[in-house]
Amino acid sequence: MSASYDAILLVSFGGPEGPDDVMPFLENVLRGKNVPHERMLEVAEHYKQFGGISPINQQCRDLIAALKIELTEHGPDLPIYWGNRNWTPMLADTLRQMKADGITRALAFMTSAFSSYSGCRQYREDVIRAQAEVAEGTPEIHKLRVFYNHPGYIEPMRERVQAALDQISAERRGTTQIVYTAHSIPNAMAAGCDYEQQLKESCRLVSESFPDQSWRLVYQSRSGPPTQPWLEPDICDYLNELHESGEVTDVIVSPIGFISDHLEVLFDLDTEAKALCDEIGLNMIRAATVGNHPRFITMIRELICERMSNTPRACLGEYGPSHDVCPEDCCLSGRPTRPAH
Repeated sequence: MSASYDAILLVSFGGPEGPDDVMPFLENVLRGKNVPHERMLEVAEHYKQFGGISPINQQCRDLIAALKIELTEHGPDLPIYWGNRNWTPMLADTLRQMKADGITRALAFMTSAFSSYSGCRQYREDVIRAQAEVAEGTPEIHKLRVFYNHPGYIEPMRERVQAALDQISAERRGTTQIVYTAHSIPNAMAAGCDYEQQLKESCRLVSESFPDQSWRLVYQSRSGPPTQPWLEPDICDYLNELHESGEVTDVIVSPIGFISDHLEVLFDLDTEAKALCDEIGLNMIRAATVGNHPRFITMIRELICERMSNTPRACLGEYGPSHDVCPEDCCLSGRPTRPAH
């Protein structure tokens, strides 16, 4: 079973691990993007509120530790490497280590459940760029499919929402709404991928377990200029709408677009959205992300096994399992193509 691939590569976003890392990290994130400098300084302040440390790197370490146990106990027993897009350990450095260790072919698990330029194609571009930097002898990397409708993602998210809903008294359930959130992206980018469709399907699949609760998908964390249209509504705008309607007393906020409680969840939801809800008198309970839920860790192993053998490809809903190999026009950035000179 382990003959086809000799390693697993976790590819993630990366995050600062101290105050001195914040600005260099943000410069890596925003390089080549049309984001105002004022916005970068604003985001830097968000990180500083948490000591300049993003939780995402430790969450990756925890995921790797759990996956190592899963693979050791159930196979395939492969080494796990970790490389980030924007901060150490950087992808190119990780590929150099893999090359030195004799790794030739690896399966990559990228920490995004959904297809978009930022969550799919850009990661593939990062890998290609890192491979070019390492040059001769660089490992061959194959990306695992996105898992937005995999039962190993949907079932733990149902548990997370249920745990939040359990904190609402029975007499208030009728005026409680589930508000799912995901990172907003430019409309032009959304037009070139299945991001919205996949998100709505994940929300629908999770909400099948809560037929008495209304739900809505909203967005958070937009970073582009105000003149550029991004996916809406913004969560804070929507929470104000709910308050003004007078029909909702409680909200369960489920960050379905994120797999871990990293800084955008902690600041945009637990800080900003919670402060707004406290101000307007709307009771907000934030559901946990999938994190290191045991079923989610098992799902990663299942994604590995399906690429190494003929095991069934699990999925829920009507769309079927996502593709293994991305087509040429998959998850385009939406940015204008520069003319050749």
